[in-house]
Amino acid sequence: MSQTKDFIVEQLKQRIADYKSEIKEQTVGRVIEVGDGIARVSGLSDCMMSEMLEFASGRQTTLNDGKEKVYGVALNLEEDSVGAIILGDYTGIKEGDEVKCLKRILEVPVGESVIGRVINPLGEPLDGKGEIEAKKFYPVEKIAPGVITRESVSQPVQTGIKAIDAMIPIGRGQRELIIGDRQIGKTAIAIDTIINQKGQNMKCVYVAIGQKESKIASIVAKLEEFGAMEYTTVVLAGASDPASLAYIAPYAGCAVAEYFLDKGEDVLIVYDDLSKHAVAYREISLLLRRPPGREAYPGDVFYLHSRLLERACKLNEKCGGGSITALPIIETQSGDVSAYIPTNVISITDGQIYLEPDLFYQGQRPAINAGLSVSRVGSAAQIKAMKKVAGKMRLEAAQYRELAAFAQFGSDLDEETKAKLERGKRLMEIFKQDLYKPVPVANQVLIFFALTDGLLDDISVEKIGEFENGFRQFALNDANGRQILDEISKTGDLNEKLEKDIKELIEDYKNTLNDTN
Repeated sequence: MSQTKDFIVEQLKQRIADYKSEIKEQTVGRVIEVGDGIARVSGLSDCMMSEMLEFASGRQTTLNDGKEKVYGVALNLEEDSVGAIILGDYTGIKEGDEVKCLKRILEVPVGESVIGRVINPLGEPLDGKGEIEAKKFYPVEKIAPGVITRESVSQPVQTGIKAIDAMIPIGRGQRELIIGDRQIGKTAIAIDTIINQKGQNMKCVYVAIGQKESKIASIVAKLEEFGAMEYTTVVLAGASDPASLAYIAPYAGCAVAEYFLDKGEDVLIVYDDLSKHAVAYREISLLLRRPPGREAYPGDVFYLHSRLLERACKLNEKCGGGSITALPIIETQSGDVSAYIPTNVISITDGQIYLEPDLFYQGQRPAINAGLSVSRVGSAAQIKAMKKVAGKMRLEAAQYRELAAFAQFGSDLDEETKAKLERGKRLMEIFKQDLYKPVPVANQVLIFFALTDGLLDDISVEKIGEFENGFRQFALNDANGRQILDEISKTGDLNEKLEKDIKELIEDYKNTLNDTN
């Protein structure tokens, strides 16, 4: 018995000798006001801007010592209080609740584990496929890469949309705005581009800001159907989520993309849409009593989007050679591109794709206005073959719109004008494209070559679409056609022999049509 007692005493002495007291310094404050996703907190004298805060909610739970914890971010640092946004359900927080500073800024899980998943802006899964096991976390806010680390945009992002790849090419590392009224096909362009990245060695991130959950569910279903979720992450701040989550959503999506950028990979990120993002930020700012400016937006609303879009870049080889290509979407009201948020984002981006309601209702889909759309990277982001066949196409499309409007008033038109009108009609027919049917760039080169070389002039305008679909199928099934497509895909160029082979291929297809007729 005495031996047991001695053993216990020895153990106690050892534990006392090994004991090290830890003093943990923590700043603790109290909620003095809460509501509408905003909290005012007193007692956090050394709180930093954008620092994470932990609210001890009054709700009972099995975790965290029986109390549910909700996180927030400090945005307003005032003399006697801190204004914070609450990330999540704020209804359990009440006046007098304890608030702790976490001494770190907001981070999201990144890595291969988020690919193929639907997550919220905090990195929590929304798809019911279990927890995300991430080994790395990236801060949602990060300073954009400097000028010295970048290089000029030269490699194309093939969207699979004929009108864009020919007239408004997008390069890896570019920021191309998609702008237009509601329900006009802005999201459709972005989704088609994501679907077309299959096999292009590019990761994709789709950020949905303030979108209906039902709409995003159908988009995810479409991406899964085409096998695009294998390389895509969806970040969703739904229409029913607080404004605070909508505010951090695009930054969280960009953090996910930056993980792959740092690995030297190429990423495509879609922000759908930044109009709702600006509205969410306006709501937060007004609740935090920041002074309103034009259209009640706060004075730093330009910085809101510039610090986000500047993170899209093409890095040079020394810095890994990766790229982030951004496709921000902006919704206009009645086609007003001169409103505050549209003009802001237009001035930040490297061009815009403008979708026009009149064209949409005339059946021209995608409804891209060639005159108002522009890519400031231009032909630098096109393969040589596309440059050759589509060089003057944007000018021809814009001229056709002008001539078509003029021709309504004049009956006597000279032969040159008539020829331009006829060529323009065929061009607009070729630009028509069904949803979720991106066209590989080699196939685009063939049909544009046929148009620019005058080989479609004898085909009636009504049958151009039918001719194109048939010709594409013919080229895929024909041995020579497959060889031509492979060579264009491999070399990205057109030589005299290839041009001659394409002409022969088109003539062969026309002969098969004549035989069937």
